Amino acid sequence: MRHLLLGSAAAATLFFAMGTSAFAQAATEAKSDDGAEVIIVTAQKRVQNVQEVAAAVSVIGGEQIARAGGYNIESVQSQIPTLNFRKGGTNLNSSLFLRGVGTINFSIAAEPSVAVVLDGVVLARAGEAFGDLSDIQRIEVLRGPQGTLFGKNSSAGVVNIISNSPGRVHSGDVQLTANDGNEFKLRASVDMPISDTVRSRVTVFGGSYDGNITNLTTGDKINGYERYGVRGILDIDASESLKVRLIGDYRKADDNCCGEVIGTAPTGANAAALLTLLPGITFAGDETRAVRNNLVTRTEEESWGVSAQADLDAGDFTITSITAYRGWDNREVREGDWLDRPAAYVGNGFAQLHDDGPQTSTTFSQELRLTSPAGKPLEYVVGAYFANAETERDFRRDVTVCSASTLAIDTTGQRPCSTATGVSTFVSAFSSANFGSESRNVALFADGSYQATERLSVVGGVRVTQDKLSYYHNRVPSPIGGLPGIRNDTSGFKGNTKEDNVSGKLGLKYQATDDINFYVTQSRGYKGPAYNVFFNMNPSGLNAIAPETVDSTEGGVKTAFMDNRIILNFAVFRAVYENFQANNFDTLNGVVITRLTNAGNVSTTGLELDWLIRADSGLTINGGLAVTDAQIEEFRDANLVLSSARRGERLALSPRLKASLGANYEWEPEALPGIIHLNGQVSYSSDQFSDIGENPLLRIPETTIVDASIGISDKQDRYRLTLNIKNLTDEKYASLVTPGGPGGALRYLIPRDADRYVGLTLRAKFGG
Repeated sequence: MRHLLLGSAAAATLFFAMGTSAFAQAATEAKSDDGAEVIIVTAQKRVQNVQEVAAAVSVIGGEQIARAGGYNIESVQSQIPTLNFRKGGTNLNSSLFLRGVGTINFSIAAEPSVAVVLDGVVLARAGEAFGDLSDIQRIEVLRGPQGTLFGKNSSAGVVNIISNSPGRVHSGDVQLTANDGNEFKLRASVDMPISDTVRSRVTVFGGSYDGNITNLTTGDKINGYERYGVRGILDIDASESLKVRLIGDYRKADDNCCGEVIGTAPTGANAAALLTLLPGITFAGDETRAVRNNLVTRTEEESWGVSAQADLDAGDFTITSITAYRGWDNREVREGDWLDRPAAYVGNGFAQLHDDGPQTSTTFSQELRLTSPAGKPLEYVVGAYFANAETERDFRRDVTVCSASTLAIDTTGQRPCSTATGVSTFVSAFSSANFGSESRNVALFADGSYQATERLSVVGGVRVTQDKLSYYHNRVPSPIGGLPGIRNDTSGFKGNTKEDNVSGKLGLKYQATDDINFYVTQSRGYKGPAYNVFFNMNPSGLNAIAPETVDSTEGGVKTAFMDNRIILNFAVFRAVYENFQANNFDTLNGVVITRLTNAGNVSTTGLELDWLIRADSGLTINGGLAVTDAQIEEFRDANLVLSSARRGERLALSPRLKASLGANYEWEPEALPGIIHLNGQVSYSSDQFSDIGENPLLRIPETTIVDASIGISDKQDRYRLTLNIKNLTDEKYASLVTPGGPGGALRYLIPRDADRYVGLTLRAKFGG
């Protein structure tokens, strides 16, 4: 694949670049009664014009994602101002944030705050959603609590991903991309109708990337990946009234991501000794691009799933059943000391910590719902939901500590510790644990609207939920006590809890004119109970962490003029979360660890603005703006007592201002037998912090990222060659800043887009 991509790139003509887009440039899928183009969404579990939904919704089309060079949810955040992504060392430790709210945790018995739904199937774990986006028709993002329709892990919102459907004629497309840094991507999709009533679509994808960080110990690049996968959809018209969709997918990834650079110099009494272990490193904060590691942080991931959806027309009603079974295996290998050997200096030294934590997960889910006919005064969806998710993890931590009182540095790296006479003196031990959890969720729900007058409608819904959560934890203790980062006690813990909840929403929608809709809603959201189940679990974590609840008020106006060529949507909101589930820093024998707790009460308040302008000339201008104040209201102190002492401190990864502005222009010059496609996007984020509070050391400065592209195609757009420039101004930034590096140094996670890079994409369509 790499040679084919290079050959395509070498044969290409390069063009000057300008453009992508922001907001809702989704595929136009329908027309209104008067012939105007409308954007259709299904995030409320019925087909609707996005302008008629009484909620803040953003829609991004698959074509828009491809133009922007995106291939996962992380890359989508620049186009939706209220969406943020926390990139952890692996997908296990990554999470989504909406309106400044998300969950940072390392427990296998805790829920995300933002639900991700893939073709009608709710993904049980946040990490499952962070793989490649392949063959996507659109992504719908619903902001604010969505517990009525989606349940317990949507207290901050929902990301709804919809794949392309099989076509009715033989056709397909192939897309090849080659970027700077030896990054190559391939995607190919083919529609294969079997008969008039049976249609199929198969997509294969793969990619590789060397990485953007140099490991000076080995000379290799890190923060790269190797991935491939396949996805198949089969649509069957079993009868005039029964439609069946079968989906199967498989994905495998081997990422040497995400190594953390040491961006500041060690300090303290042992700083000089630590500096000798980091030769060649330039401590330049978010501009640091080198590490010295003797273990490469990496993720080995395998994900697969099957689902069956049946839609039966029963008169004017539709009965829908969605049955799914998914598996997700993730092995996390982590360099925990960020050096290529134990630090050798007076005292215990800086321990070498190496982690290996394979995890296996399976989820079965079943949803059954009844949808009333559209266009009636009363429209509703009622249904039932069941899910059972099981997770098991084996985790081992190896620790080596230099123990001699006076040590010299072994510059060869052959011995973990060495004295001046060349004799190694060290202590080495490990601890391991096997632990798991099972979560069972049962719910009944109803959601709908009633048209009280010609222009006024009442919207509302309710969900009754029962959660059962259990866990077990068995640890093999370290044979030596007091070593950094490992316990030398056994666990043998187990526990279970059950919670019942009623959540819902109530609101009004007023259609002032054919083009202007107002709405206001009051919602109650809910996130289920949790346990702090992780490697170093101790007796203080045996009690269940109470469910998190949220009360949210939202109001907005949606406007569309000139046959939907101009769309302007505005929303204001305030949400208060009680029993907010958050990580707190802790230490174990001198090593920083975290523990999940009911940290307190937090709030998020703000306004959002989205716009879209489509001109007859082929120019589209679009964008979004989010002003968010996400802060602590009350927080538990060291004695776990609620206190207002930290009121006003900002939540993690919640910039106060985030905006995007984009343009897409298609130009057909008379002198050329084709079309020139110009795209540009500017994304701005004000400063934010990597963790709760306003620790200046963990501040991520404001960033402005400019992306641009220019493409040329034939008149039918069957063949297109595009030059992409990401981060045109070469803006340096980190996605995360974390304390606890050697000698108190700060660690920085450097994303792919933190450096400018250029690439070529060649796309070809056939058939149809």
